[in-house]
Amino acid sequence: MLFWQMYINFRNSHLLSILKTFEGQNLPLDRFLSNYFKENKAVGSHDRKYIAETVYTVVRWKGLLDFFCKGGISWEKRVATLENFHPESYLNDVSIPQEHRVSFPKRYFDFLCSELGEEKAVSFCLASNYPAPTTIRTNTIKITRDALLQRLQKTERVSAGNLSPPAIHFAKRVNFLVLPEFKEGLFEVQDEASQLAALYADVRPGYQILDYCAGSGGKSLAIAPGTEGKGQIYLHDIRKHVLLEAKKRLQRAGIQNAQIVFSEELESKNLSGKMDLVFVDAPCSGSGTLRRNPDTKWKFDPKDLERTVELQRDIFKKALTFVKPKGYIVYATCSVFPTENEKQTEYFLKNFPVVQIKAPFSSITTKEGPDGFYSIVLQKI
Repeated sequence: MLFWQMYINFRNSHLLSILKTFEGQNLPLDRFLSNYFKENKAVGSHDRKYIAETVYTVVRWKGLLDFFCKGGISWEKRVATLENFHPESYLNDVSIPQEHRVSFPKRYFDFLCSELGEEKAVSFCLASNYPAPTTIRTNTIKITRDALLQRLQKTERVSAGNLSPPAIHFAKRVNFLVLPEFKEGLFEVQDEASQLAALYADVRPGYQILDYCAGSGGKSLAIAPGTEGKGQIYLHDIRKHVLLEAKKRLQRAGIQNAQIVFSEELESKNLSGKMDLVFVDAPCSGSGTLRRNPDTKWKFDPKDLERTVELQRDIFKKALTFVKPKGYIVYATCSVFPTENEKQTEYFLKNFPVVQIKAPFSSITTKEGPDGFYSIVLQKI
């Protein structure tokens, strides 16, 4: 009994240390946890899993937990309240303010209601408070989805995705880095909606493509199979370290017709007005991926969104200069806000020489479904 109590105290000590320390800094929660466990190697893998899952649960449901913290709020009280905590049982309790029931800051919830309507906002908030599905994208340059499924089914519980043709779902989270299929470059971790947003670009063999906000290359990796190794994909981002990570991913995936372009190289590459397609995966609020980053909802500020909208417009303007006449530009976000999506599209159509050629792709976060994404293809005229 004494040993068990010491064990529980060990776990809770680290749990509270993480919650208290995280509150006073600016790192994303996933990176903060990674750093913490690297510095505290005494925490074994089983304990890391429990602690991480508990931390995410507390952060997701902090708004509702706080409602029940009587006599002052503290992380100790929040963790204690988590015991026998069933948030679903309070969803229809009108004595609890709606923003507490869905565990969102009031100004974020009010903003969502203004953007989506109250019914859709409530549904979105609740879906964002649960873990996201664990989904990968088959690298069809190296293997078919059926063949990869057969390999993975020998050791993992997996199933084919229902929406994206290369998608495969895992029944539970796994350490992908140790899987031989990952090391061989047979798949990448990517949400099904993100896959569809990339496929929506309808890339053709021989295209000259600029991934203008490439990050670590997720969208380039997804659209590369559509080129069939013909044409060229240029990956650009203002952050060099993410492009270096993209280079490693491209090599692992076996993609030969892609190259990294740092900002200072854009002019020397002479790409202006020559691209068949420019993909703009724009910086955004990240509202469509909140369940993966639940800490960000507590930092929401409408003024930040105003600055982001202006940045998106500036990026679109610069990216459009690389599109050749009658070429295409894809604007995409991992947001569910019309302010960043449909209203931005209206702005682009009104202020730039582009026309819409097909209906946009959009999705909104659901509990068992994919993330929230938006993507629109426009043609330069």
